[in-house]
Amino acid sequence: MVLRKRRTALMRQLPPLQAILRGSLIERYKRCGKPGCKCADGPGHGPKYYLSVSYPGLRPQMDYVPQESYAKTAEFLANYHQAREILEEICEINRELLRRREAL
Repeated sequence: MVLRKRRTALMRQLPPLQAILRGSLIERYKRCGKPGCKCADGPGHGPKYYLSVSYPGLRPQMDYVPQESYAKTAEFLANYHQAREILEEICEINRELLRRREAL
């Protein structure tokens, strides 16, 4: 009974599924190549942010993230990690219930 209550509590903690995004934010600085530009001697123009998403057998996909979308993108990525942790815990609870031969 305690495990099922814990599972129910975990399900309530899941972030909204429409607010989930998998991947990583990459910060880049780029040089424009114009002679005399300040970026030639410094780190470059930026920071510019990119969403990197990996798929098995493929190179990571990179998408530019505009500065005004950075905070929301970071929030959605954090939601994904939170949901993944919660789902792992729910799976462990279900596995334990199965092991105990209790109702799932």
